[in-house]
Amino acid sequence: MPNFDQDFEATRLAMLAKQYPEIVKANGEVVFCSEDDESRLSGTRWTVEDDIFEKATESGFKVHLIELLDNFIEYRGQCNELPKREGVVRFGEGGLNIEWLPDGSTHLSN
Repeated sequence: MPNFDQDFEATRLAMLAKQYPEIVKANGEVVFCSEDDESRLSGTRWTVEDDIFEKATESGFKVHLIELLDNFIEYRGQCNELPKREGVVRFGEGGLNIEWLPDGSTHLSN
């Protein structure tokens, strides 16, 4: 089992933020979760300002963030790093950050 790299997620989120500076200037959050039996992303809920969701979709930001979240969940599963099923990504003021939440704490898991 590989050792978990504590900087893995933050580094990749910073790289994504540099790719999409206009998107991450706006305030928003993405709540996400994975199924019990799989280390794969199964759902998201986006809460963003104004027309950012459309811009995020058209620019490719949405797809790239979803792919990253799927990778993070899979990586945490491989390393047996907890929590690994639910969380929230917040963006605004040019940055992205992730907060992992205990299982069952988002409405997506119910």
